[in-house]
Amino acid sequence: MSVFRPKILDIVKNYSKEKFVADLMAGVIVGIVAIPLAIAFGIASGCGPTEGLVTAIISGFLISFFGGSRVQIGGPTGAFIIVVYGIIQQHGLGGLLICTIMAGIMLVLMGVFKLGNVIKFVPYPVIVGFTAGIAVTIFSTQINDIFGLGLRNLPANFIDKWIIYFEHFSATDLLTLGIGLLSIVIIIFMPKLSKRIPGSLVAIVVVTVLVWLLGRFAGVSGIQTIGDLYSLPTGIPAPKIPDLGIAEGSTVIDLIVSLFPAAFTIAMLGAIESLLSAMVADGVIGDKHNSNTELIGQGIANIVTPFFGGIPATGAIARTMTNINNGGRSPIAGIVHTATLLMVLLFLGKFVGYIPMACLAGVLIMVSYNMCGWRSIVALRKMPRSDYAVMWATLVLTVLFDLTIAIEIGLLMAVVLFLKRTSEATSIKIFGSEIDPNIESDLELHEEKLQVPQGVAVYEIDGPYFFGVANKFDEIMTKVADKPKIRIIRMRRVPFIDSTGLHNLENLCRQSDRQGIVTILSGVTMQVRKTLLKAKFDNIIPEDYICSHINVALKKADEILNNNR
Repeated sequence: MSVFRPKILDIVKNYSKEKFVADLMAGVIVGIVAIPLAIAFGIASGCGPTEGLVTAIISGFLISFFGGSRVQIGGPTGAFIIVVYGIIQQHGLGGLLICTIMAGIMLVLMGVFKLGNVIKFVPYPVIVGFTAGIAVTIFSTQINDIFGLGLRNLPANFIDKWIIYFEHFSATDLLTLGIGLLSIVIIIFMPKLSKRIPGSLVAIVVVTVLVWLLGRFAGVSGIQTIGDLYSLPTGIPAPKIPDLGIAEGSTVIDLIVSLFPAAFTIAMLGAIESLLSAMVADGVIGDKHNSNTELIGQGIANIVTPFFGGIPATGAIARTMTNINNGGRSPIAGIVHTATLLMVLLFLGKFVGYIPMACLAGVLIMVSYNMCGWRSIVALRKMPRSDYAVMWATLVLTVLFDLTIAIEIGLLMAVVLFLKRTSEATSIKIFGSEIDPNIESDLELHEEKLQVPQGVAVYEIDGPYFFGVANKFDEIMTKVADKPKIRIIRMRRVPFIDSTGLHNLENLCRQSDRQGIVTILSGVTMQVRKTLLKAKFDNIIPEDYICSHINVALKKADEILNNNR
């Protein structure tokens, strides 16, 4: 499969009017669904409604045009809110531009070096943990708006933020809270009336009209709207490089170094979320995406979008599934979705200012609920406790610290637990005076059991021979009181051997030689044999002592014993 071949190239030959009509309808519907989400994500990230819509338009177009999935819909997502907000607070919009471009370059490099399949191996408990952690953090950022507390310059730290909330809950504006709760109720119950019309859009239209009517005819004021806080979107901004805001005495390199962890987090989140979304979509439409092309497409989008004031973007699973469920089957649907958003930005931008902040808070609270994956958390309780611990550790670290630390420690814990389980799965046993051919699969069948000659000890390693089990074999060897004349090490179930295992085996053979013990390897697979010979293992024991199965090894042992008598 080619590293970079956009899926849009595959539809050119057989694309028909019927397919275009289906994509057109799906694209318009997805565009409508994306309107409130793009606005909400832009504002929650610390930017504004224009930035959210611009990101959905530009990145959505580029991801559909250059991506490796037929139906992927790209744009801003909840996963990036916390990271972006933190970057803006510390480095400003210029820092965010550099960070997003860095993440885009990383994504392109991941695709170029064919890391698309590797990204999919991020452990499930880590994904569940940081996704739930992001959901909790998004929820905590909306408390101020939904309760109408009117707080400014809230701390980024989760605990400090909630301390301030509890100190000011007495100042709750009940009308604002009612507006927010009404938005949530509409979003919850709208699917019971129609699954095609997005509840978030209905909530925004209904609640915005209601607030306008209350202000116009009932004299109700004090309900904060987007227009009270942000300049309204009027069109696609001209591309520009904003002021990087580099502190005196610092350089661009210093800024890049300081932003690298956040950029890496954005790249990893973007890669994981987009590829998981593409995999889910494949299962529904019966297609197969090109993961490396998808990463490159995501990278291109994140390199270009920041120059228009946009924020990081990735594949959005909810919008992708909306596209599929409404008949979208090609990247054309994704392009139509961006055209729909562009029309909103150009012709309806002034109406965005009337949307109440409490309504957007309700939308994001429902996003966080749908994102938290509480069912997955409950299901993980039935899994090994170690997996459950990794999930909770990742979740807590995401909430209390940041995603970078959470992903790093979560992955480290998962790797350590994997190695522990693998080492425990690798068993080492010692055979007595005979080997039963009926239960030993690499033997040539005989009517009688194979006899192990006196003075010969047979050991078997069952599983990978890597650094996690290298010392385990040494320990078993030292516990054997009687030293044999010949030591046969069966490796028929060793799929690979790493450098530590190889070093350990070399030391064992040299030590055995010093003790006058001959070492013979049995059942060596072709893969392991190549590794041994490449490492010049035949300089330690003769190549004919590296045997293909136990019969050859026992015959070789007989010859050595007879020659020494």
